[in-house]
Amino acid sequence: LLYSLLDIRDLLIMLPMALFNSTDLSALLKKYMDEDEDREMKPRRKRAISSSDMQAILDLHNKLRAQVYPPASNMEYMVWDTELERTAEEWAETCLWEHGPAGLLPQIGQNLGVHWGRYRPPTSHVQAWYDEVKDYSFPYPQECNPHCPFTCTGPVCTHYTQLVWATSSRIGCAINVCYDMNVWGQIWAKAVYLVCNYSPKGNWWGHAPYKHGTPCSACPPSYGGGCRNNLCYKARNCFPHMFRVPACKCLEKTCCQISTHFLDVYQPCICKSSVE
Repeated sequence: LLYSLLDIRDLLIMLPMALFNSTDLSALLKKYMDEDEDREMKPRRKRAISSSDMQAILDLHNKLRAQVYPPASNMEYMVWDTELERTAEEWAETCLWEHGPAGLLPQIGQNLGVHWGRYRPPTSHVQAWYDEVKDYSFPYPQECNPHCPFTCTGPVCTHYTQLVWATSSRIGCAINVCYDMNVWGQIWAKAVYLVCNYSPKGNWWGHAPYKHGTPCSACPPSYGGGCRNNLCYKARNCFPHMFRVPACKCLEKTCCQISTHFLDVYQPCICKSSVE
C-alpha cells in the first residue's frame, strides 16, 4: 500500500517562506469560520471547507481526470462524499503532517498539501498533485519513488496516480489553519493544511491507475453506458411514478440536471397532458 506526501523540496520552491500579515490571516480565517446563526453568544464554529473551495476542488479533479494522456477508457466521474469530508476534517484538525489515521488508511486514498505565506487557493495543491505526471510513465511509475517521504531520493508521483485512479469516484476534503505545525522538522507558524480523502482507494502496487483506450469504452456496467466529458457518468432515470395523476401519460421525458456541491439532482419526468 502506497502513501506519500508532497515533496518538501517542491513546497519550499513553490511557496514563499513568509508569515501571514494580520490582514491576510484575518481574511483567510474568516473564510473557514462561520458564526452560529443563533443570536446567543456562542463560540465560532470552524468549517471543514467553504462551499466555493469544495466545488472548485471537485471541478478541477474531474477536469484533470478527463484529460489524462494516454486517454482513459474507464475513468469515472468523481462526486463529493460528505463522509469522506468528515474524516478529512478530523485528520486536518490534528495538524499532523503525515497520512492518517492509521486505522482508516487501508480503506481510503489520501492526498495532503500544506502551505503558509501569501494566500493560495486549495486548487493550487490539486494542480501540483496532477503536475507530478511529468515524472510518471504509463502504465507503471518506473521513474517514481514510492518510498517518499521516508527516503526522498527521487521524484514522487503517487499524488498524481491517486488523483487519476479510475475507480476512485468519491472525494471529500477539508482545510484547517494550523498554528506552529511541524512540517518535517520545520515549524510553520500559521500553516494552511489541505486533506483530501478518496474512495475507493487507489495506488495499488503493480496496477495502472486506469485503462488506456477510447474514453468511456470500458465503463463499469453500473454506469449504463453514460459518458460525460470523457468520464463514465451515471445518468439518473426519470421517475414518472412520482406523479400521482392517473390521467397523465408520460409522453415526453425530460431529466433536468441541477448541479449542487454534493451531488447531481434530477427532476422527475415532465409529462404532457394526455388522457389515456
